[in-house]
Amino acid sequence: MKSIISLVIIIYSGILFLGMSTASDKKKWKTYIAPSEQRTGDPDKGYEYLRHGNYVSSGIPTKFFPNRDSTNLGVSFTRTKHANGTDIIAPNCFTCHADYINGELVLGLGNHSFDYTQNLTGPMTLMSMMIRNSVGKESKEWAAYESFKKSSSAINPNIITQVRGINPADKLTSVLVAHRDPASLIWHDTTLLDIPKETTPTDVPPWWVFKKKNAMFYTAIGRGDFSRFLMASSLLTVSDTTEAKEIDQHFPDVLSWIKSIEPPAYPKEINQELAQEGQIIFNKTCSKCHGTYGDDESYPNLLIALDKVGTDATLSNAYTQGTYQNFIDWYNKSWFVTGDTPGKLVIESGYVAQPLDGIWASAPYLHNGSIPTIEALLNSKSRPTYWKRTYDSKDYDWENLGWLYTTPEYKEDHRTYDTTIDGYKNTGHTFGDHLTDSERMAVIEYLKTI
Repeated sequence: MKSIISLVIIIYSGILFLGMSTASDKKKWKTYIAPSEQRTGDPDKGYEYLRHGNYVSSGIPTKFFPNRDSTNLGVSFTRTKHANGTDIIAPNCFTCHADYINGELVLGLGNHSFDYTQNLTGPMTLMSMMIRNSVGKESKEWAAYESFKKSSSAINPNIITQVRGINPADKLTSVLVAHRDPASLIWHDTTLLDIPKETTPTDVPPWWVFKKKNAMFYTAIGRGDFSRFLMASSLLTVSDTTEAKEIDQHFPDVLSWIKSIEPPAYPKEINQELAQEGQIIFNKTCSKCHGTYGDDESYPNLLIALDKVGTDATLSNAYTQGTYQNFIDWYNKSWFVTGDTPGKLVIESGYVAQPLDGIWASAPYLHNGSIPTIEALLNSKSRPTYWKRTYDSKDYDWENLGWLYTTPEYKEDHRTYDTTIDGYKNTGHTFGDHLTDSERMAVIEYLKTI
């Protein structure tokens, strides 16, 4: 009798242990990201500062800039004045945060066509020679250019990507901070930190999802005051913390403008009946991570574990396994974490399940831009190993939502996305694989509406 009782206890304990283990496992696949208090500002002032402010305060003297007429600059450059009064032209935040979709320029859309596969060291050297030979190193023009020259020369050979259309922001930041004292932000011509060798790519997310998120970046490392992270572009040319403090006063306005923008509406006809079917499927399959939309809108702000989502782990691992440890240490003792509204880095493994507002316009997909269409995102078997597009914003696949592409048998050139490279892999996010073709197309139809 005792042996039977003992056996029952063992079996019950085992069931209890398995139940506890299962509950624990369920907790591990997601982490809720709590909100941080944010400063508020004037969105109109924020747009004006983004477009015309001097947060990049050194640049190419206007008379040396090709197409220097302000009407020909495009949205990515700002004509402003250096502190010494020299007219300069400098890049602004829209270099990465604006692009065309279906022939229309959309501010806040991540730039999906910029080409970082080229090393611009040569052109930068020629520009420097032209300015130096024309006006000399003792001139006001050279003084207005020098800071921009130094940062650009440091960046150019270090941010080269394997394919056009993706962004080297993490590596770019690590290069800039390697040259700056964390407390004073003063530039040093020699590096103070080791720079990582690899350039891990990201696809620039659209700014209009910003208002829903409790953490910045795909890895959710950006916590605290978002304005402190948004002003990071000033690291290109900021002279010291005095200038940084002046720039910092404007970025709550910038944050307010970013939170005010909305995604572009899908421009084609939508099958509303099919979309309603898709919404039901979406809410059962996708909403746990990506939220709900429409009248019952919600967003859960979840960081999803790597073994759950299965996508290329290179970017997340770079922060949790040491590649960017120098940058983490630098930031956590820098000017950016001081004052009443500090930024802070919180390092956890995984990727944020993004809000899907305007997802039709933000191809390619996944954090590294490795998947050209929503159909391929929801059907892992259809994902190409190599794919190539024209980078014409009108070459859009209205049926599958994303870019029209060809599938070469190997990497032909810098326009070919090679998913066999670490950091560029198109694995994971197989949550749509169980759907039938008709269910998948219904979900795609629904995604056109949000």
